[in-house]
Amino acid sequence: MESTRLTLNTRLTTAPLDQRRGIVRLHRDVLAALELRPWDPVLLTGGRRTGALAAIAPTGVPRSTVLCDDLTLGNLRVVAGGPVLVASAELLHAGAVEIAASADVMQLVTPEMARLALLGKVVTGGDNVSLMPQDVQPHVADRRAELASARHSLAATMGYAWTTALLSVVGCDPAGPALVTMSTVVSWRGGAATASSASPSPVGMGGGPAAEATPSLELREPPDLQDLPGVTAQAHQLREWLDLGFHHRDVLTRLGTTPQLGILLTGAAGSGKTTLVRAVAAAVRARVVRRWAPGLAAPGGEAADQLRDALAEAAGQAPCVLLIEDVEALTPRTGAGAPGSVLLEIIRRAVTTTGVAVVCTTSRPEEVTPELRLPGTLDHELAIPLPDRAGRRALLEVLLRASPLAADVRLDEVAGQTPGFVAADLQALRREAAVRAAVRQRDEPNPTISATDLLGAAEVIRPTAMGESTLDIPRSSLDDVGDMAEIKQALTETVLWPLQYPDTFTRLGVRPPRGVLLYGPPGCGKTFLVKAIAGSGQLNVLTVKGAELLNKWVGESERAVRELFRRAREAAPTLIFFDEVDALAAARGQATDGGVTDRVVAALLTELDGVQELRDVVVIGATNRPDLIDSALLRPGRLERLISVPPPDAEARTAILRVASRQIPLAGDVDLAVLGAALNGYSSADCAAVLREAALAAMRRSLDAPEVTAADVEAARDAVRPSLDPAQVALLAGFGGPRGPG
Repeated sequence: MESTRLTLNTRLTTAPLDQRRGIVRLHRDVLAALELRPWDPVLLTGGRRTGALAAIAPTGVPRSTVLCDDLTLGNLRVVAGGPVLVASAELLHAGAVEIAASADVMQLVTPEMARLALLGKVVTGGDNVSLMPQDVQPHVADRRAELASARHSLAATMGYAWTTALLSVVGCDPAGPALVTMSTVVSWRGGAATASSASPSPVGMGGGPAAEATPSLELREPPDLQDLPGVTAQAHQLREWLDLGFHHRDVLTRLGTTPQLGILLTGAAGSGKTTLVRAVAAAVRARVVRRWAPGLAAPGGEAADQLRDALAEAAGQAPCVLLIEDVEALTPRTGAGAPGSVLLEIIRRAVTTTGVAVVCTTSRPEEVTPELRLPGTLDHELAIPLPDRAGRRALLEVLLRASPLAADVRLDEVAGQTPGFVAADLQALRREAAVRAAVRQRDEPNPTISATDLLGAAEVIRPTAMGESTLDIPRSSLDDVGDMAEIKQALTETVLWPLQYPDTFTRLGVRPPRGVLLYGPPGCGKTFLVKAIAGSGQLNVLTVKGAELLNKWVGESERAVRELFRRAREAAPTLIFFDEVDALAAARGQATDGGVTDRVVAALLTELDGVQELRDVVVIGATNRPDLIDSALLRPGRLERLISVPPPDAEARTAILRVASRQIPLAGDVDLAVLGAALNGYSSADCAAVLREAALAAMRRSLDAPEVTAADVEAARDAVRPSLDPAQVALLAGFGGPRGPG
């Protein structure tokens, strides 16, 4: 019977002990679905096939993720975040392994030392392996003394360089994946070898012969343009350029010019830049030669020679697209070095070569040297936007087309719960949901993916395109906010109406508000309001703590502000949320930080005033010290709507308690209206804290307590004191803006 195979999403491991030892880590449920035990071998297939030992992933790693080190990713020919097929494998002991390395390493390291370094590792012909001993798995306990001796010998012989040296597996018998044991004959190519070995024998758990051919993910047919919703305009433009340059050069010749097919394609990581190029190239009957810039930029990568070889390969297959991915690794804004100069020279030659186009991709265009955009290099530029809610729904339709879905799946709901997700994130969502469904229905003949699987996956997959500035959005909406009717209405008019009724704004000649300032005492729900309005799923959300953009180096803070707003424009419709905005935009002329804050305020004003229009971008700032904010930031066209979020009154506190108690079983003697009236001086956060403390009081009373009683609530009131400062509340009452209840 054919073994189970799962498509998982790769992630670079951060565990030092796993680095370069041939270990991948999988969720426990994935190991069970593949019928594997910890430290069993697995077969991995990406751009090529390799093997590894499977260990248990740390808590919190999604089921759809496989943790790999950089060496394993390199052997797979997959970049971090890319897909890989994972299957169980029946391996043989390696009878013989032939390796090669630099002349210095081959001279200093004996075959016996190399065998100890490879002991316990799963190798395949063509792999790169390290000298780091496989001493993590428990099965090598009886060899720890030998491995420690090998470490000592390598360090004494090579110094620190032994930890970074790489060996190439020139040959392996059987071809692999195969396990290196003390019986394996390890030899240097054309040189010395260890003693002979016994014949190979099977190890590990069953799942099909190791030599069975598995389709490479990189050899799939190029995607159809119809399967790329959300980038129709970009695909049309790219197709026009390539078709004109490849098949209609004579038209340009008659017009007295020649095509310049140099294109810079920008977009968030995982937004589908490479997929778009492959699809368009297939549509114009052109081949694609791909090179990954970070791999070329690595030490010892011989980037110059590889770039020249790539150009020669592309010229020999014309019409052909030379695709350089993540080009910022070779051509950074500062300190590009020799590889960057070679790449610029290669591009200038390539764009004048008949039948060759150069497309460079980057997710960080601000880090690319301006020389890349000069005439004669990359003359054209295309940007792939982040998908909005409708775009995410269209992507989900394409990605889940071949998946059996349960009747309760509503793709609109899933799209609403995935703001900021790009195509790669939605693919990871599909994988995570499929793994959850497989674990839940492993014995079912016709398993399906349910709404619970998809929405549960959405809670663990983080939107990579939004980086670390993504707000943690709960499944909430403004309806979950207790009371605050006027405040919710003001936020709806400012943030949601421009997206829902753009024609009305145009008809009445009204420009939507650019920004909002929420101010009020700490704990009164300012951040929760923003999370609730973001929970509608209609906006991508970027959040910044006040001091995160500040940098002591001249120009860095302003650059961070420009980059933030650039990302917001590309991700539109976008909500930018500045929490503790007073730390970022203090009144100018009063700071003692060398002018950093003043320059940040100037950069914010420049972005908000908009030489580049902020279409479908709304800025919300939150503060409990509006008196410290520079007054220029609060003028019309900037943070023009001031919305006060005052302490809740009795009615509002009761509404907050009702929302906070939805998951808490309350006894019949708990009267939330009476409790709300009694909590005078308590903030919204204090009210929620009272109920949490009451639940803990019930647990202290009895771990088997079925509900929270009035006595528990009374004990909680004694433990949780009001946090509002009357002087601060009085100060904040002096500012204008829509008032909340009370």
